[in-house]
Amino acid sequence: MKFAQRLDAIETSAIRELFKLLSKPGIISFAGGFPDPALFDVEGIRESTAAVLAQQPGAVLQYGATEGWQPLREGISAFMAAKGCSVAPEGLIVTTGSQQALDLIGKTLISPGDKVIVEAPTFLATIQCFRLYGADIVGAPIDADGVKVDVLEQLIAQHKPKLVYLIPTFGNPSGATLSLERRKRILELAARTQTIVVEDDPYGELYFGAPPPPSLLSLSAQVPGSREWLAHCGSFSKILSPGLRVGWMIAPPELLARATMCKQFSDAHTSNLTQATAAHYLTLGRLQPTLDQVRSVYAQRALVMAEALKRELGEAIEFNAPQGGMFFWARLTQGRSAAEFAKRAIDKLVAFVPGAPFYAHDPDPATLRLSFATADLAKIEEGIARLRQAL
Repeated sequence: MKFAQRLDAIETSAIRELFKLLSKPGIISFAGGFPDPALFDVEGIRESTAAVLAQQPGAVLQYGATEGWQPLREGISAFMAAKGCSVAPEGLIVTTGSQQALDLIGKTLISPGDKVIVEAPTFLATIQCFRLYGADIVGAPIDADGVKVDVLEQLIAQHKPKLVYLIPTFGNPSGATLSLERRKRILELAARTQTIVVEDDPYGELYFGAPPPPSLLSLSAQVPGSREWLAHCGSFSKILSPGLRVGWMIAPPELLARATMCKQFSDAHTSNLTQATAAHYLTLGRLQPTLDQVRSVYAQRALVMAEALKRELGEAIEFNAPQGGMFFWARLTQGRSAAEFAKRAIDKLVAFVPGAPFYAHDPDPATLRLSFATADLAKIEEGIARLRQAL
């Protein structure tokens, strides 16, 4: 068969390929980016599904509007308002997970050869998605406080990118959180250079102590002209259920209209049943208690992982402990290769993801990502002990 040339620039996800190795009996996995299914509010989701099927079965099982189920758009609007973001229901569309929102951004904005700036490292699926549309991706370095804005400003001046993609809060894979000062500077930079900034925010509610700085979307009200150059992608996947496949996209009207048109061609609309279930769930008052539990569990797991890494691996590894989210981003010292370390770790029945695939170019071969979300405390202790044996 002769396939589309656009496929030549991408390859299968290294993370998905790694999952094929995780079927070994007894393996402890820090590789996935999944929420812990034991923390899903199954009873609340069951109640909501039963309610919408009982109250309006014809509507929730029928075709629907591409823009989204109106009660859910209203619910998301209220959810965002509680986070300091003013957005009308008509100012957002519901997507099949936030991944579809990123795909729609690629479809509507990226032409072959366009420059796109992302963090280095960043979400692997975004690199693949944007490359599929022909983007020439440029990496902007980060530290514990997120993307380095001085360098980002230089890259924007040099490359005149079509867009800048950021995960400002508890990034994947970095775990980093963009500081408040840098957030404001980025908004000022977007307005001054008229550069579209895409804020991906699936992890912002998963904080361990004090809440993180306000989102770029929330702060845009303080920076004149910045809202016109800002797109925001959100999701219930990490805080409610990824299986519902409910996300959303907030963007300037012209971009939102083009994205809606492309969504018509893609899937017509996100499942009415899952949208209605999510909308009803938001009315139950169960989300906050569920989030409180998830934050508490993840915070304890992150603390135990940090202590275990220091105790078991010592000076062989460097990392900044995250203040939220689901990931540790670490770097091996003394010139060690994370890819080789990963192979030895699999032999010891523990898995993680080497960091190289998270870079669009010039990867750091010593980096790796560890997720603490799905392993209980005993497995974290045992898994990190096995990593010491694999050094």
